[in-house]
Order: sequence, then C-alpha cells, then structure tokens
Amino acid sequence: MQWKRYTSLFARKALTAHGWQRDVEIRIDPQGFISGITAHASLSRETPAFDLLLPGMANVHSHAFQRAMAGLTEFSSGSGRDNFWSWREVMYRFTRTLTPEHMEIIARAFYIELLKCGYTSVGEFHYIHNDAEGKPYAAITELSDRIIAGAQAAGIYLTHLPVMYETGNFGGSAPNEGQKRFLHRVDSYLGLLETLQKRYSASPDMTFGIAPHSLRAVTPGTLSTILTALPGLGLKDCPIHMHVAEQEKEVADCLAWSGQRPVEWLMKHYDVDTRWCLIHATHMTESETKAVAASMATVGLCPSTEANLGDGIFPAERYLQAGGCLGIGSDSNVCISPWEELRLMEYAQRLSTRRRTVLCTEAMPSVGRTLFERAAQGGAQALGIPSGAIAIGKRADLIAVGLNHPLLADKENDAILDTLIFATAPVITDVFIAGKRVVENGSHPQENESATALRNVIRMGNY
Repeated sequence: MQWKRYTSLFARKALTAHGWQRDVEIRIDPQGFISGITAHASLSRETPAFDLLLPGMANVHSHAFQRAMAGLTEFSSGSGRDNFWSWREVMYRFTRTLTPEHMEIIARAFYIELLKCGYTSVGEFHYIHNDAEGKPYAAITELSDRIIAGAQAAGIYLTHLPVMYETGNFGGSAPNEGQKRFLHRVDSYLGLLETLQKRYSASPDMTFGIAPHSLRAVTPGTLSTILTALPGLGLKDCPIHMHVAEQEKEVADCLAWSGQRPVEWLMKHYDVDTRWCLIHATHMTESETKAVAASMATVGLCPSTEANLGDGIFPAERYLQAGGCLGIGSDSNVCISPWEELRLMEYAQRLSTRRRTVLCTEAMPSVGRTLFERAAQGGAQALGIPSGAIAIGKRADLIAVGLNHPLLADKENDAILDTLIFATAPVITDVFIAGKRVVENGSHPQENESATALRNVIRMGNY
C-alpha cells in the first residue's frame, strides 16, 4: 500500500530529546528521518497539527501467531500446578493447525492492532518454519515471507528475527514432538538468513536479526557457528535476541548441565553487548543483574506475559539503579498495549517491595516518564532502529495522542505520561512510520478487512 509521507508535523506539545516543548514543528526528510525541530513555531496551513506527539514505542518481543490463541489457556488442567510448561503444551497443539495463509492473516491483523495501540515497530521472534508434519516448505522462506507480508501490509516497522531451534533441553537432548515445526539444522538456518537478506535488503521499513531461541534449544557449538557466520551474511552488527532465565526450572536445568546459571554462562562465554536483547532474564542474581547492566545489552521485558504465565518478577529496581537498558514486548500477545506493559512493570515492583513509585530516580521522579523514555530508547536499540526519541537524525516514527479526556485537563508535561500510563488509556489518533501516516483519526485503512479475515480463520479452526 502507498502511504502518504509528510514533510512536516506540528505538535502543541511534544516530548523531544531535549524534554517537553510547546508548539513544535518537526521537519522530515524524504527518507523519513527528522531533519529539524523548532519549538515555539507558528502553525502553517499545510502542516497537520496534533495535541501531543510522542516517539513511537518498540515491541521488542512478539510471536504474532499467538494473538489468535489469546484466551485459550485460561482454564485449569485440574492438577493445580499449571505454569509455563503446561501452557507450552497448549501452544504446541495450536501450532499444528496453522497454515501459511493463516500466519499472514493473523500477522497483518495483529500488527494493525499494535499500531493503533502506539507501537511503531515490532521484533518478531519467528520460530515456526516447517509444515505441520515438521517438513520444510518448498521455499525455505515461506513462513518468514508471510510474516513480512503481514507487516508490510500493516505498515509497521519489522525487525524480523528468525529463530534457531535444534534441541529439546540443555546438553543437546532430542526435541519433542511439539517442537517439530520449529526445527532447523545449522546449514538450513544460515541458508534462510542468507536468502532473506538478499530478498529484502532494500526494504526501508524492516531489518533482520537472529534469535538463537535459548541455551536449552541451541548447543554452544551451534551458537558459536552462527555468530561467526554473521559478517559473511551481511549481518555483522545485527540484533541478537535470546530467551534466558525465564523459568526457575530453566535455571535449575542449566545448573545441572553446566554448573552455571543461564545468564552467568552466557556472559562468561560470549561478548554480550548492545547488539543483544536478553528476553525475560527474570531469575538473575545480583551479580548477574549488574553484569548485564554493565554490558549495555537490552533486557526485553514482557510484563503481561510474565504475569500470565506465572514466571516471576524481574529485579527491575536493582537493574535500573545499575544503569541497565530495557525494552518491552507483548510476547504471547494476551495484552498488546505498551501502556499496560509499563504500568504492570511498575506494579509488580510495588507488590514485591511494598512501596510506591519504585522505578524512577531522584533526577527523574516521574515514574511514567522514566518508564516511557527507557522503554522507547532501549527498545529501539534492541531492534536496531534509529528511533525511540524525537531528535534530529532519528526516524520519524511518531504517535499522536489526543488530550480531550477530562483526567488530562490542565495536566502538563510529565503528569501527562503519568496519567496516560496509570489512569486512563491514551487515545491514539494518528501514527507515523518514517513520516508515513499509517493510522489517521484513529483508523487504519485495512482494519475492517483484516478483522474479517482473522475472524474467518478463527472460525475455521474452532479456536
């Protein structure tokens, strides 16, 4: 779809890299990057004006297909011990029903939802590669192509993260039956990356990274081979995303295998830096927390999914005090609102510490502003995108928010973000991707058609 790209936007209020500013004109170059910012500007007749412009949020961790299974796991197995591992069995059964066409329909509808909630980019941790029998498709990129098509139709920026999955647990144990759609050999995985890079390298609103699923799903030899191969594939500085320390059982299994905890092992054996995004990292010691913060890798937190699965609570206060970088993701997609993710992140800390206003600093006492800016900037880093702030040289990935709600009356600056995150869901009126208006007056041009197609998929599958 051809989207109109704007050369300038006007905001009565804007949160820029220099703080809150009034009557701001934002100029955008032909490539969709911010080329100028002027505060206290006059509104020209040709420039669209908005109450409030904010940098768009990055969704660092998503499995698009799981949006269609939201609500299917909220029943008891009768054992009284439901957790991540029982949820995983339901997910395995669900994946058997999905065709390539279903994947594309679900992805498009889901990405439109993300845009309307305020996400402007998504890291798709894509691990379904094979057919329902575990056999490769004739085209190795078949299901990646479907995800990419869904993202391009929606207009969202995509960081596509094909997953390498080869083993069932630490030490190279055989995968189980439910994992057969996920599996690759090293050579086939590198071939997938190479083909995707050649096919889509000229696409302006997407990039590629890699996703070794976890230390329980790839062997150390495989991980080293893939990392060594990246420069030859044109992916030398690409994002590297990996699940780590999500579950206590995972930590115990890693200790039994190696004598070290997952984060401890990873930090000891690899040069973990700004390219890396450690997904969840829920169960870390104090020394691990400080080491990850010092590495400047991003921790990809998914508060709604972590709560839904009963994973545990990330040591966010200690991590931020150590200067750690974080982003947020929707993961299983039971929740697709960045505002709710940020709220839940803070509330989890309050419940565990029995204090209020935990995730802020003396220099930045607003919890809302602290969370929003940290997540926007850390998420952009994790996805390898020059965005996450309204600043010259950054992509014009922006969201416009209406300020008509009574609770926002006479609110200024940080109090606006505090209210949007903790008191009332924001009204996202418009969304811009590299200056292209993909949501206008609260509507996406394909949302009705896309919702109908998704409804038909769900009906056919009896989900």
